Amino acid sequence: MNLLHASPAAGFDEPFELMAACHERMARTLSLLERIGEHIATHGCDAQARDAAKDVLRYFTIAAPLHHEDEELHVFPRLREEGHGELADQLLSDHREMEARWAGIVPDLTAIRDGVMPGETLSAARERWQTFATLYRRHIDAEDHDAYPAASVATPDTELRAMGEEMAGRRRT
Repeated sequence: MNLLHASPAAGFDEPFELMAACHERMARTLSLLERIGEHIATHGCDAQARDAAKDVLRYFTIAAPLHHEDEELHVFPRLREEGHGELADQLLSDHREMEARWAGIVPDLTAIRDGVMPGETLSAARERWQTFATLYRRHIDAEDHDAYPAASVATPDTELRAMGEEMAGRRRT
């Protein structure tokens, strides 16, 4: 049931490529979230479901907020400078909505991790998860096809280096 595979190698010296690789991990983790519901419907909160819930909790509690911060510090300001303020505003609004929706999912996954997800709440939880995944996928698509290309072409190499160093530094603390 675990689909958390290693993404293509991208480092902090290539910050836009690194963020795109993070999107690939997000997509796999969203798929894992959706499959948890299918799995529980058939097998209950077994060890696989509990492990998958831990993986999803870890990713969206640790990695996703850092990724959002990378974008808010480095991508969205560049978009605004380049005349794409409306896109930056929409993506920032998406971040706030995803954070709010995630807060409603944490109790679901915590219950699964602890092996106590009552069957009668699974349907409502799966609806929350699907809404969250749909929002995230739309957001990723907008960033990959619109935001990253516009921001990366407008970011000088010297700023790319500084951007990557700043991103790496926040992950060391």
